[in-house]
Amino acid sequence: MAGISTHVLDIANGRPGAGMRIDFSILEDGAYRLLKTVRSNAEGRTDEPILKPEEAKAGRYELLFHVDAYYEELHGTLPDAAFIDQVPVRFTVFDATQHFHVPMICTPWNCTTYRGS
Repeated sequence: MAGISTHVLDIANGRPGAGMRIDFSILEDGAYRLLKTVRSNAEGRTDEPILKPEEAKAGRYELLFHVDAYYEELHGTLPDAAFIDQVPVRFTVFDATQHFHVPMICTPWNCTTYRGS
């Protein structure tokens, strides 16, 4: 299956990152152009792929995870100031026949991502 998917894991609370805003953009003419904005569902995933297999093409993309807003909506005021705010994950789809899964694992103070399966 080709295309792009993502999910969010909130390891500060030990659960899926439900309700996080994620902006998806493509690099065109030296600038990122917003294609869509989605929110993660109760399982921390998006209801549909970020990019469907039939729409997949090689190129440079960005997923912008709004980590700060997620934790503000979840907790209101945090005990310590959040270190992480918006996290851009930029990556290249080099083969549009492959699937690219880009998860976000986060807390208000750190994050990590990787190419999943």
